Amino acid sequence: QVKLVESGGGSVQAGGSLRLSCDLFGIRVSDSNYCVGWFRQYPRADRERIAAIIRGQTTYADSVKGRFTLSTDNAKNTLNLEMNNLKPDDTAMYFCAAKPCRVAAYNYWGQGTQVTVSS
Repeated sequence: QVKLVESGGGSVQAGGSLRLSCDLFGIRVSDSNYCVGWFRQYPRADRERIAAIIRGQTTYADSVKGRFTLSTDNAKNTLNLEMNNLKPDDTAMYFCAAKPCRVAAYNYWGQGTQVTVSS
């Protein structure tokens, strides 16, 4: 059984930082056959991919480029997202996700963790 569990969400003032972690069970984060990433979802909106590792290459959405950093801890089998210079527009529910890279849609999802940035 594959399970992903996010942690690290919370409330922070604008300009602050948060570090999100995703614990992966049943999948090795170091396995390049799997694509892994972070998504966020605003109320009444679709989930959008903000960062991902796709066959070894890290990509970022323009909205977070230069502020967020995606990394892995292979020993702990975690996927991490360091978020700096947070803005109120970063307020959203954040999800980690994974899929076999050959599959079109992400099929493994965490439960989500809320990030709230106040001005």
